[in-house]
Amino acid sequence: MPAVMHTAFPVCVWQLPFGCLNHFVLDTVLLTSGFRTRAVLSRLEVVPFLWGLSCLVSEVFFWLLFPPAGSRASWESSKECYHLERCLSCLVALGHQESEECCTFWDSSAWKLLQGAQLYVAHSCNFFLFPTTFGILDSEFSFQASSVQFLNQYGFDYNKFLKNGIPYMNEEQEKKIKHSILRGNWRVRSSLDKDQIKVVIDKVTQWLDLAEEGDQMTLPGISGFQAFEVQLVLRQALPNIWTVLKEEGVIVKKVSQPHRWYLEHASCDQVTCWKEQILLSARGFSVFFQMLVKAQKPLVGHNMMTDLLHLHEKFFRPLPESYDQFKQNIHSLFPVLIDTKNVTKDIWKELRFPRVSNLSEVYEVLSSNLNPTKNSGPVIIHARQCKKYAETKCPHEAAYDAFLCGSVLLKVAHLLLQRVHGGAVHEPAFPQYLDVLAPYVNQVNLIRAGVPKINFSGPDYPSIRPPVLILTVKRWPGVSEHQVYREFQNLCKFDVRRFTRSQFLLLTNKFKDARSVLKEYRSHPTLQVSLYRYWRHSPNITCLLQVCSIVTTWSMIAFLLGRPSP
Repeated sequence: MPAVMHTAFPVCVWQLPFGCLNHFVLDTVLLTSGFRTRAVLSRLEVVPFLWGLSCLVSEVFFWLLFPPAGSRASWESSKECYHLERCLSCLVALGHQESEECCTFWDSSAWKLLQGAQLYVAHSCNFFLFPTTFGILDSEFSFQASSVQFLNQYGFDYNKFLKNGIPYMNEEQEKKIKHSILRGNWRVRSSLDKDQIKVVIDKVTQWLDLAEEGDQMTLPGISGFQAFEVQLVLRQALPNIWTVLKEEGVIVKKVSQPHRWYLEHASCDQVTCWKEQILLSARGFSVFFQMLVKAQKPLVGHNMMTDLLHLHEKFFRPLPESYDQFKQNIHSLFPVLIDTKNVTKDIWKELRFPRVSNLSEVYEVLSSNLNPTKNSGPVIIHARQCKKYAETKCPHEAAYDAFLCGSVLLKVAHLLLQRVHGGAVHEPAFPQYLDVLAPYVNQVNLIRAGVPKINFSGPDYPSIRPPVLILTVKRWPGVSEHQVYREFQNLCKFDVRRFTRSQFLLLTNKFKDARSVLKEYRSHPTLQVSLYRYWRHSPNITCLLQVCSIVTTWSMIAFLLGRPSP
């Protein structure tokens, strides 16, 4: 699902019916600026992932990344799509680029069999993320006005995002900040931080003039990552003080220089150990990402291609130029990917379900009487602390979307399992669900592209799109791509790309639309549509043929003129 990047990660913990997990309890503590987490990830059977409300490459900043219909080409190959989205991602991703995404959502899930019933309990929560700003790291990000309105409409909490967002970084950023901290050449770069640090130093300096050895003062309102920054600066600037971080803030104590030397070399506060703690705090939510990678469990999402791009860029490494390298990296991070969009799209028409346009509608259909396995499928409930989602629908809220994604996975898997066995299956185990989903593993859906999906564990599938059409325009000078698009939009939707001054390429993802337009416009006096043939319409081939004809003509003339007269 498309969206700002650093705001809320939905963590949806599912207890699953799996024999060896009957006594498994997953304990996840919400991350704070100080970053603490406990999770038995090694036993997680499934980790569905979903970007929700405020991901800048999901729904919120959709129009920033994907222009309106007709401007993005459906004939792009998977490699071309990757390079396009990589470029678009750079516009809203890296600190040294023009902007940075502002919100991120995460969902991890595990299931457990409760009291012998096929009962799945979902634990859902949001993590609000904000990019690490420390030393040399100072990211920039931008908002799109319509996206802010969208977030407001669905009750997005900007205070949690901006004030209490959990930091994160990728491996390259971590190397830079680690090099700066451990080598001691760290310094404040942000103008705002410099002003704040100056105020703190002035305040402490004034206090030191009147304080006696052993006296202490408290700097309130400084917590989390900023507290480490303040302590670093104070310890570097003032040799006769010592600092300690406590709940009420940063405690500054006046000490003698021998006592200061002793404190610096104490086992509990050696410089190296302390700087490692700073680095751990700066890594923030990236620690949780690395735990998921280490667990090597399935990653489940809905329309998750863009999500994978941002997982790679925000928590692993900058996106590589090579498409094949990107696929290889993602496959090594998450060997098993399941895209519920790809699964549902494949079976939707076959089961004659009504058309749906988003994850919430998919969930509603699978939960209705239209689903023949509704009464025999798995029972899914919310955990006690997540009753909000049991009582109220919260579309586009990260954790709720994560719950929908996990629910769709279970319901579709159960539907497929019954079809395979030709009837009801008594209390199916979760591994059986994974078995029937095997044909869809590592197949990630692509939107408006020349291929329907990307295969992360092998070569991509060939295109099955309708043929490209070519439009020849007569007596319409200065016609634009947008005008051509509007000409056809009442009949069907085409992607339009200018081919020559008076010709445009048209592509749709429906064969019936291609046939309809060919029939309607084949003999049109102004707009003539025909099938695109490379050898006939390619400007390169046309130019080559013209050159060949000219060379042939002059050769014949030279041959005739050079013949001796009889």
